Amino acid sequence: MSRAHKYTAAIIGTGRIGFSLGLDRKREQPASHTMALLANRRIRVIAGCDKDATHLEDWHRYCSEVATYSSYGYLFAACNPDIVVIAVNEDAHLEATLAAIRSRPKLVILEKPVALNMKDGLRIADAAASFKVPVMVNHERRFALDYAAAKSYMAGIGGIQSMTAELDSGLRVYSRNDESTGAYSLLHDGTHLVDIVQFLLGDKLYNGATAKKSVIYDPVLTSICCDEKDPSVVRNVSVHFSSDKCPDVTIRISGRSNYFGFGVDICGTDGRIRIGNGYAEFYRREQSKLYTGFYSLAPDKRIKLPKKTRYFSNMVENAVDFLDGKAPLRSTLQDGLADLDVLERICALLQDEL
Repeated sequence: MSRAHKYTAAIIGTGRIGFSLGLDRKREQPASHTMALLANRRIRVIAGCDKDATHLEDWHRYCSEVATYSSYGYLFAACNPDIVVIAVNEDAHLEATLAAIRSRPKLVILEKPVALNMKDGLRIADAAASFKVPVMVNHERRFALDYAAAKSYMAGIGGIQSMTAELDSGLRVYSRNDESTGAYSLLHDGTHLVDIVQFLLGDKLYNGATAKKSVIYDPVLTSICCDEKDPSVVRNVSVHFSSDKCPDVTIRISGRSNYFGFGVDICGTDGRIRIGNGYAEFYRREQSKLYTGFYSLAPDKRIKLPKKTRYFSNMVENAVDFLDGKAPLRSTLQDGLADLDVLERICALLQDEL
């Protein structure tokens, strides 16, 4: 191993997030686990695994000197990487992650969401504790510089009055028939939405009417819209929460949009933050240029954001710093389980309506 390299890594799942998104020229790169690991000089990728032969062949053409395996059973029998990345589909998270944990690596990097449901998520947590294997969950916005700036800026916008987080896509929000695969946006992308709200607020979400501090209670379903042709499929949903830091938290997910959108709008008593895919806007209170004796919000020109958010690079860097003993994990298994718990409670509300 090169002197620069200190840790070895294996990737289980060489599809989109595992590999091919790293070839998308429109995305900020690195945009996949493979590219992010290869870009870090402290890590040497020694193995790739995928049961899909086409995915594995494509990956091996890019990583021609790295060993490939059609099953993680073969991989763990042949090598013992320090870092194991789990980048398979949601319905394969449980078994692949348990196998990785049992191989006793120094760290597992688990693609979001943790699992299909809390039952599976807790099995992963139990195994991680039993084998003493730390698990990082790739909720990428926790590592992005623009969201870090938003979190820091929140201290300057006064009391947080409201937060609205919205996800728009063409994928169904929820369907009971898809629970076994996770192929619905509430789980697939909604995990990012719930996670970034909890990250920015720094506390757990609950229903303010019945909750106690630091305990997640059932959310309040404020609206639901089902598919016109199939009433068992949810296309739009809006849910309300409260938190210690904000009395009014709304999460909205659309599954009938002809575009993909992700964003958060935070209103404070003295400022505002709007941040999402491709934008980050910071506003502060100042004497109004429009009305005498009033204050208005104006763009805060002091905020200078870098051209790159480094969301994937910073995730891998945090993994290395953690293994070096220099820093804690910034996206833990417990964070991922807290998100999964909220999503499962929303699912329960939707199930009652269908």
